[in-house]
Parts: sequence; structure tokens; C-alpha cells
Amino acid sequence: MKNSLLLILVFLLLASCGTLSRKRNSQTASYQSTDIEETSKNASPKLVVGIVVDQMRFDYLTRFKSRYGNGGFNRLIENGFQLTNNHYNFVPTYTAPGHASIYTGTSPMNHGIIGNNWYDKFENKVIYNASDNDYESVGSSNDDGKMSPRRMLTTTVTDQLELHTQGKAKVIGVSIKDRGAILPAGHAADAAYWFEGGDAGNFISSTFYMQELPQWVKDFNALKKADDYLSSWNTMYPIESYVASGTDRNAFEKPPRGKETAVFPYDLNKLRSQNGNYSLIKSTPYGNSIVADFAIEALKKESLGKDAITDFLAISFSSTDYIGHQYGVNSIEIEDTYLRLDQEIERLLMTLDQEVGKSNYTVFLTADHGAVNNPAYLQSNRINAGYFDRAAFRDQLEEALKSQYGSVDLISNISNGQIFLKRDTILKNNLSAKAVEDFIAYTIIDYKHIDKVYTRNALMSGAMQDGTGKLIQNGFHHKRSGDVIYVLEPAVISYSKTGSTHGSSQSYDTHVPLLFYGNGIKKGSSNARTEIIDIAPTISSLLGISFPNGATGNPIKEIFNK
Repeated sequence: MKNSLLLILVFLLLASCGTLSRKRNSQTASYQSTDIEETSKNASPKLVVGIVVDQMRFDYLTRFKSRYGNGGFNRLIENGFQLTNNHYNFVPTYTAPGHASIYTGTSPMNHGIIGNNWYDKFENKVIYNASDNDYESVGSSNDDGKMSPRRMLTTTVTDQLELHTQGKAKVIGVSIKDRGAILPAGHAADAAYWFEGGDAGNFISSTFYMQELPQWVKDFNALKKADDYLSSWNTMYPIESYVASGTDRNAFEKPPRGKETAVFPYDLNKLRSQNGNYSLIKSTPYGNSIVADFAIEALKKESLGKDAITDFLAISFSSTDYIGHQYGVNSIEIEDTYLRLDQEIERLLMTLDQEVGKSNYTVFLTADHGAVNNPAYLQSNRINAGYFDRAAFRDQLEEALKSQYGSVDLISNISNGQIFLKRDTILKNNLSAKAVEDFIAYTIIDYKHIDKVYTRNALMSGAMQDGTGKLIQNGFHHKRSGDVIYVLEPAVISYSKTGSTHGSSQSYDTHVPLLFYGNGIKKGSSNARTEIIDIAPTISSLLGISFPNGATGNPIKEIFNK
């Protein structure tokens, strides 16, 4: 009896242990399953694609929304996260400072790219933001490839990705413009490619990145795709359907050379000989098309997003800027360009779905600046606007300085709304730099169309708390910027009477789109204010890497799905 009871107890104990063991195994499996699910959910994307649309105002998303398809801009808006109140936090709002700020997470006061071109007081000449005579062109027989990002003083998010992965990440920049490819790609990039116009019609690079173009780039160039695009440009849809824009025939647009009026259609094959041959493609929607072609080829041939290490493809669509400058914000040409760009973005996203996988990539889309409506057009609608004559301004200022200080020449350069003084001449004549700055400020504030003035002394000695002064200070680099900064009235530009431009602190230049989509990004939208310098810290947070070393922006936490 005792033996029988003992056997029963042993059996029950073993059964109990087995049940407990199975529960533990089941719980462990459950935890492992959850961990795997969370790891999959929270894994870094295999590829980040940064898209910058040159001169894209925020309202191009809303103005043309009903005409966009479901697979381009609207796919990003409806299935990603949109920040509707995104602004530049500095001036000047130009291409080079814009691209640099997007990718460094800071403003020109730190990264040093204060313009597309600026006066270098040490070299006593105007310099280009990416020019670098220490390097040679690759794929070109001229100087279009003598470029590098070395004037950008801080790192980019792309640099930090390369550092984090010990150079195993692949980073490539692509654009029509050299600066649109070089500055986003950063210092440690594998490659940056841009389009050489003229009689070449090729994508080229610099010895900063490589000694020879990869074979796939040579093969792409050999196809001469630009010839296929340079046939004709007519509207995608019946021209009467373009009701979101002004009339086709008006006085506010500049026609290409060889055409009397800026009206559709454009015979590109006929016009190319008078408009720089292959350079003509830049000011047509097909400049965006060939950039999309090249970016997709880079994606495939470089096997981007094919392994566990995150890669980065930085794309800048620049033809929107050329077209905006020539035809203006309110033109049918701009509307047609964005309808076509919408299709190119759809094509890019579909390729990413196929090549990388829908859940394996993250995209952000923004712009390097906006643009002002043509002032003559605004005036025709009784809105305050105008034109500023820089040459007459300089003559007037020099006369005032001559009256105050005699025949001493005190001005080195006036550009980008900045007045550079001859510091050595000021010292030689025992003048006070502060006194000269103050005299200029008090004098020019009375000039027509000048709205505000800031001196070097004021910008360096105190912190501007808000408004235009804060934007000026964020764009002011202590070593590289000028001595007096002037701001024009709203909608007043120094430009031709046709087309549009940008560069100001006004919302039409600072307010730009910001969309995030894909891996790690939830669906939604917010009208809380964000700034362009928040993009790089946001992507850095998504990837779990260090912020760029000069970053002053903050991660946009609400976009994350984790």
C-alpha cells in the first residue's frame, strides 16, 4: 500500500514538474515571440531616402493635392506623418544653406554655409560653397567636378551614419546641382553625383569621392537619356484644367531664349541650341525625371538596402527651382512640373517597395526654401511688393560714406543682404568699426524698401530672442558673415521683373513641407511648429546614432511608432 501511494506521489510530482516545465517553455516562447515581433517592429530601416525638393513652398502640397495621384505626395501624406508648420529658422533661405542645415541639424551660424556664393574676406574674392581646387573632375574634362563639402564645418547625419557603422554603410548623393548632391552626402560619403550640362549631358563627380566613375555610371551616361527628354514640353492634361495657376500668357514669366512668349508648348529640341544644349533640361520637368532615373539606377547597382546595415540615398530634385525662377510661383509651368514630379516620386517609391521592401525603408521629404510670388503680379492684385536696385543702393551708400568720412573707400563687397567693410582701411584711418557700422545702419534704414538693419556688433554681443533678428542671428557666422545686414520689406526682391526668387525671412521662403514615411514612422499629422534643423536629429534618433556634431535641433518625437 505504501509502495502504491509512493508511486502515485512520484507520478503526480513528475506530472506537476512536466506541466510547470511546459508552462515555462510556453511563457518563454511567448516572450521570445514578443521580443522578435518588437525587434522586427523597432529594427532600423535598411535604407533611408532623403528627398529635398528645391524651391518647394508648403502650399504646393495643398494647392495641387486634388490633382496628385495616390502613389506620390499623397501616399507620403496619408500613410506617413506630415508636419504642416515646418520652417527655416534662419536667413538667407538659399539652396546651399538649406541643404546643409537639413543634414547637419544646425544653422549657418555653426555649419558655415552662409550662401550659395559669398564674399571671402580672407581671400578677398567671392567663393562658391562647394568649389575646391584641391580636387579634380571625374567624368568631365572641365572644372565642374572640382568640388567637395569641405567648407561645411560640421558633420551631417550621413557622416554620423558612416562613423557609426565604421564605414560599412553606403551613402550616395544625387542631384542636378552639385551642391544638392555634395552637401547632403557629407564628408564621409561613398559618392556624390551631379549633372553636367552644356555639350556633355552626363552625371559626374569629384576626386574627393573617387578616381573613376563606376561602370554603371558610365553605362548610364552612354544612354544619353537627356536626348530622349529634350523633345517637347506640353502640359500633361488639357491646359484649361490648370485652374490652380494663372493664365498661360501673362507678363510675369521669362521665356527661354529663342521663344517670344512663355506659353505652351515648348519645342525643346529646337530651343536647346540657344539655351545651353543639355543645360536646358535643368529648367524643364525632365531634369527631375533624369535625376529619378539615375537615383533608381544607383539604388539597384549599388545594392542599397540589401543587408542589415542601413544605407542612405540623398536625392535633391532641382528643376523645380530653375522653373520657379524663370516662370514664377503662379505659373502653369510650375503646376505641370509638380504634377510630373508627383509621378516620379511614385515611381521611386514603387521601386523602393520592390528592391528594398515596403517595411524596410524610411523616407523624409522637405525643401531647401520656398519662393515669393512675382512682385509685379502681387502689385497687380494691390498687394504691397516691389523691386530693390542693388547698384543704386551701393552708389547711394558710398555717397553717404564719402560725405561722412571723406574719400576713404570703406566697402569691400555687398552681397546676400550683407555689407562687408574694409577692416584694414578702418584701422589704418583710426576709425571705429562699431561707429562705421552704426553710421551705415542709421543711414540705410531710411532708404526705400529697407525694413530692418543689424550690425555685427549687435549680433555678436547679444542674443536676439525672436522674430527676424533671431533668424538673422542664426544665419550669421561670426567669421564668414558681413558687418552690416539689411532686410528688405516683404515681397520686395532684387531680381528681374519676371519669375520668382527667394532668400528672405518671410514665411513664403521659410515655410516648407516636411513628410516622414515608412519604417519606424506612424501615420498622422501635426501643426505644431518644427524647424528644418530638427530633421537630422530625428533621423539620428530613428537610427540610434549620434547627432551631427553641431546639431542644435531636436528630434520630432511624435512621428515615431515606438
